[in-house]
Order: sequence, then C-alpha cells, then structure tokens
Amino acid sequence: MIRLVTDSSSQIPPSLIERFDVSVIPVIVTVDGHDHREGVDLDADEFWERFADGAQPEVATSQPSPGTIAAEYRRLVEAGADEIVSVHVGARHSGTLNAARIAADLVDVPVHLVDTGTASFGVTCCVWEAATVLAVGGSGLLAAERAEKVAPSVGTTFIIQALEFAWRGGRMDDVLPTEHDGVVVLGGVGGAVDLLATGHSLDELCDLMVEPFLAEGRPIRAGVCLADPATLAFTEGIERRLRDADVDVELVRYRVGPSIAAHTGPGTAGGFWYPTGR
Repeated sequence: MIRLVTDSSSQIPPSLIERFDVSVIPVIVTVDGHDHREGVDLDADEFWERFADGAQPEVATSQPSPGTIAAEYRRLVEAGADEIVSVHVGARHSGTLNAARIAADLVDVPVHLVDTGTASFGVTCCVWEAATVLAVGGSGLLAAERAEKVAPSVGTTFIIQALEFAWRGGRMDDVLPTEHDGVVVLGGVGGAVDLLATGHSLDELCDLMVEPFLAEGRPIRAGVCLADPATLAFTEGIERRLRDADVDVELVRYRVGPSIAAHTGPGTAGGFWYPTGR
C-alpha cells in the first residue's frame, strides 16, 4: 500500500483529501502569540473571524517538526503502508521539506520526498498528479517523479488587496508595487510570481485572473480559492468563467487558510492550475 502525504500549507480541500486518501501534516500558525495547528485547532472560518470589524491580528507560521511528521509516517506504516510519497511546499519557501527528510530516516519504509518549488494550492496540483499515477497502479517512485515533473508547469494568478498585510508577511516584497492604480494582479508559472496587471471592477479583475488559466488552450486541472467571505464574488466569477471555457477544466474550490493568509491577508482571490494530457 502506497500512501500520500502533504502539509496543510497546500490548502488541499476535503474533496481531494477524501478522494485520494491524503494525510495532511498541520503547519503551526501563531495568532497574537498563541500557537495553533492549521486545520486541527484553527480552520479557515475561525481564522477569518479574527479579522472581524477591521481587526489586524499578528500572524506568523512555522513548519511542522520532524517528530510530528515522523509520527504520521509511523501511523501510516502501522496501518499497512509499505511506501510513502510525501509532497511539500518548496524548500525555498519553508523548512517543511527538511523536516520531512529527517522524519523519513526515522521509518523503515521508502519515503519519496517531493520538493514542488511552489506553495499553496500549487502543492496540491502536484499531489493531484501523483494521485492519478497511484490510481492506475503506478509505483511510489513514479508518482513522485510525475509530481516533480508537473511542478514547473503549475501556474497561478491572484489578487492581493491588503498590500500592507502582504508586505508584513515578507514573502513577496520584490513583486509588490509601492504605487499602483487599482487592485494588483500577480501570477506566474513554476513557482515564479510577477506583477501582471492592475484592475478595478469585479468583472475586469476576474477576466484578468482567468486569462492565464486558459492561455494555452489546453485541458487543465484547476483550484479556485475562497479566502475571507467578502471574496466569494471573485471565487464565483472565476469559477463561472472556467466552467464556460471552451477547454476542458477539472475544477475544485479550496479555502485560503491561515498558513497562506498570513502572507496575503484578507481580500485575496485567484487560483492555480496545471495542464493535463501532456
């Protein structure tokens, strides 16, 4: 039995967790000095409630410990796993992969580690591809190789409206503008993120975000995010455009939870995709 593992910063939705039987290691999120395990002690709804009435909580994140990851690996082995594929946020974004590498040495089954080079639902795109390999009887090694192969083709496009929050998060200082007219649209492929455009209306911003999803005219698997409740109109607008597209789109919705929101803030919208049928 081969089991899939990822970390909660992948923002993998319950539908894919259940579909592919994925184990999720919680990232530690510190809110106003109190530690929480993402998805265990603090879910997305509870996190966004902290922003009610204009509140601005102090939020930080830290990777799960090697011991936490090893405990999950051991649980899977005890349940019958004889191989593990562990797919994680890129090493340049987080120390999670290094923690997983230490944990892998503490169990007696092969653990195939995947550095996706990306973050958020981009990691889930790589999990998704690995799962499709396992679903047709592929080996753990082949699943890991396919996840690594698809990573450079994973694209993202999104808006950030709370620029001050994003600056404080410190992950995108080199692409966030200091001056802008409208809402900034960011995006890129293979883990790169650049400033793409600025927009003003809901429809204009949805059009700008959807265009890169469909630019190659190829079938895609895609995830569209819902952050704080005020962003629902963006989520639905992007989903509607993707469903109406002339290309095949396998679509899921995911939540922007605390580990990613710590670096983007409220008002975030957008998503990730990768081409299929390569």
